[in-house]
Amino acid sequence: MPPKIRLRPKDYDGWGQCHQCDVMTTDSEHPPREDTPPSPAGSEDAPTTPGSESKAIGYGAVFAVREFRAMFAAHVLSIFGTVFATVALAALVFDRTGSALLTALVFALTNLPYALSGVLLAGIADRYPARMVLVSCDVLSALCVGLMIIPGTPIVALLVLRTLVSMISPLFTGTRSASLADILAGDRYILGRSLIRIVSQTAQIVGFGVGGLLLVWMSPRSALVVTVVTFAGSAALLRFGTLHRPARHSGSGALMRDSLGSAGQLLAHPRIRALLLMWWVPPMFFTLAEGVAAPFVHDASAGALGFGIFLAAMPAGTVLSEVLAGTVLGPEARDRIAIPLAAVSLLPMAAFAFHPPLPVGMALLFLSGLCAAYALGMDRWFVTEVPEEVRGRAMTLLGAGLMTLQGVGMTVGGLVADWVPPYAVLGGGGILGTLTVLAVLRSVRSTGVAVATA
Repeated sequence: MPPKIRLRPKDYDGWGQCHQCDVMTTDSEHPPREDTPPSPAGSEDAPTTPGSESKAIGYGAVFAVREFRAMFAAHVLSIFGTVFATVALAALVFDRTGSALLTALVFALTNLPYALSGVLLAGIADRYPARMVLVSCDVLSALCVGLMIIPGTPIVALLVLRTLVSMISPLFTGTRSASLADILAGDRYILGRSLIRIVSQTAQIVGFGVGGLLLVWMSPRSALVVTVVTFAGSAALLRFGTLHRPARHSGSGALMRDSLGSAGQLLAHPRIRALLLMWWVPPMFFTLAEGVAAPFVHDASAGALGFGIFLAAMPAGTVLSEVLAGTVLGPEARDRIAIPLAAVSLLPMAAFAFHPPLPVGMALLFLSGLCAAYALGMDRWFVTEVPEEVRGRAMTLLGAGLMTLQGVGMTVGGLVADWVPPYAVLGGGGILGTLTVLAVLRSVRSTGVAVATA
């Protein structure tokens, strides 16, 4: 049996409001481990509790941390490497088979294995040193992509290798997210997580376009070589640019049992479960736009350019929203806007019920993206609530659920669009999503909204 997760008790009144959550936890509740090397955060008196500062410090303070610069550069390489691998492998499979179904399966395998590995292997993130896990994930990914390059590799083997790369991904992202709390102090952690998301959203905007341009100049196998180089570069940056830190949890039992038990304990805790649902539910409805993008743009008689802009509209709004919130607002202000922004984030999609023209539809998706700044407040609440010894497993579970439900939303949107007009799918999704998010936000409030006071 996995050890019980020690969660801090809270005092609730008759209305379900948590009084202790009105003030963020102090450093004494999350003391730094004596065996953890300090990271040069640029300020000797910076708080050690992630997200515990009260004033805006800006993204420059995050890049002042040498370890974060290495981790950020590694993330840029790995995220674009993943995109290039998807584009190149899809082109390779289509060139060899001419099958649209098998080509679509390459994209589907980006998300589907997340739930399996994210739940069953999450214990690795805390049981072994973070740097070793991150470097190993990059090396294994590079090896899998390298095997794809071998001429004559059967299609089934290519898809299996793609699945393995996808199964590695949630472990890598969960371990990296947990490691950021060791590297970045105070509000730097929140802004560091924001920068990671900004890169991921930017990859959606330009990554597939850049990957397509690569295929103009080189064959799919040559593009896969570029992917191997990006994963190898990421591994080198993490190995030599970050410090060794011991494992958070010295478990000795069965890994899968430990991972499943920890996931169950995290989901059984009302506050953590509510925060996880707040992370998972809105993006599940956001991805409806990707699932119906092709038929919606086709009905508008727009070409490839319109399709690309439609897909880029929401990520563009997300990037702008996070940059503005991280630059202009302090932690307390970001806490205050988190729930209102999440509550209205899907309302622009509900307006698709009126069958707007394509330019208006793009503007509506951009508006939904502008609500994404609620994630900065969410980051602070989540890292404060989750005990340090299970932080890696919690972050892996968060990422696995997020990617899995995004895949579900995308797939369901595409299936429903075969029976009803795509604008109705988006409008109905916006309405249903808003009602669902409001129910989730009610549980977030009832378990105590962690808002810092001056």
